[in-house]
Parts: sequence; C-alpha cells; structure tokens
Amino acid sequence: MTLTVTTEERRRLALAATGAELRADDAGAVRFVGLASPFNSRAAIGNPRTWGFYEEFAPGAYTKTLSEGDQRMLIDHDSYFVVSRVSAGTLKLAQSARGLEVDSALDDELSYVRDLKANLRNGNITGMSIGFYVVKDQWTMIEVEEEGDDGKVRVFDAELRTVLEVRLIEASAVTFPAFTDTEAELKSVASALALRADVGAVERRAVHRPELRDVLQVIAREPGESTRADETTEPGETTRRHVEEIDLAMRGLSARYGLKLPTA
Repeated sequence: MTLTVTTEERRRLALAATGAELRADDAGAVRFVGLASPFNSRAAIGNPRTWGFYEEFAPGAYTKTLSEGDQRMLIDHDSYFVVSRVSAGTLKLAQSARGLEVDSALDDELSYVRDLKANLRNGNITGMSIGFYVVKDQWTMIEVEEEGDDGKVRVFDAELRTVLEVRLIEASAVTFPAFTDTEAELKSVASALALRADVGAVERRAVHRPELRDVLQVIAREPGESTRADETTEPGETTRRHVEEIDLAMRGLSARYGLKLPTA
C-alpha cells in the first residue's frame, strides 16, 4: 500500500528540555549531545481547545528509520550547514527510554561549526528540532484538565495525535526553540490534517481558524513524497485504511476547498 506523505513536519524543543550540551569524549574532542525528541511527552500543536491538537511520540517511533536512513545534523534546517552525517560516522542517533538521542561530532575545520560551538556556549542558539515525515499515526479523543485564572479546574475535550512511526530526515540546532508565529503553527496543524485526510477534522478547526484552508491549499500544491508501508508490520489506525479510502477523503477536501492535490 502506497501512501502520499504531503510535507515534511518539524518539531522544536528548548535546549533546556533536551539536556543538550557540549561534551568532551575520551579523546578530548568536543561533541554535541542531547535529546532531540522525547517519548510520551505531550505537546500542544496550535490551540488544542479549538483548532489544534495534542501530540506525543510513542516509544519505538524511530526504530525503522534509524535502521534504514542516513540522517544529518544541520543548523536551522539549512542543508548547506551540514554538521554531521550518519553514513560518515560523525553522527550517532539512538533510541533510549527517554526518546531520540543525538551524539554529533563537531569538526573545527568547518567555520560554521566553530560558530555553532560559540553560539551554544554563549546561549545564542537555544533549541533543537527534527525534520521528519509521519508514516503511521493514531488519533484519539482525550479529556484535559486546565486550571483557569480564577483557580477553578475545567475539563475540555481535545484530540491527541500519537506518532507511531516516522521517517527521520535530520536533526538541527536552531535559533528559536519554539514556534514564534501563527503561520508556523498553522502549517504544523495543516500538515497533520493533510496526512489524516479527514474532511470533518478540517471543518471543525476551520470554524475557529479559516486560514487553515489557505495553508492546506499551499501544502496540497507542494510535491508529495511516497513511502511504502512495511507489509510485515501491522499498520496504525490511521494508515490501516485502504489507499482508495484515503484518495476519497482527499478528493472530498479538494472539492470542499478547491485544492489542487499532487499525484502520487
């Protein structure tokens, strides 16, 4: 079964939350070490009360991609600034009980790596981020307790997206540790909805954020990437649907919002 993955997604963490640091190895060489993506850590993507959702990465989400991929470490997701690479032996990625661990060599022969080290020491670069494609995910409804300014606890319903499998492209040291503008948040929500291909999910959110339709149009025009689901692995709830059902849902989105969808 071939699924069309619409666009690359990105998630960011503050360095303080990753435990990232410059650490000397046994030979005295300085390396960058940190947690790029924690497991079972719930994060808000957009506003979960209205147009967003909660998201967490399940343990094992990186198992397949780490065995097959050739990931890079970059600076601010810029492919010009390649710090290290798995196939070159300069980047080590592994899953621990905490999540995705990064251990990168830092070559001082590269001027931008010297700059990176200085910016990390000076606190100018304050975040980590990953670039990835979701292969399998699962959506569920959850109840969330929230304490208001008046001290009262209120309960609201929200959707939780559990990411079960990803295709990891790169990890980056980034200047901004979290989304700093609405456009980035909207694109993150729209990317997840495009993969989900659920017209109702779009309509519920568009009531609160009509701009989502515009962002979906942009995403739909971007070239898609095809990934082949592992036939030996039981798919998650979302990707269990046959490709014909996914196509039908996407055609519904196209008819509703005038999207020009890419072909697989």
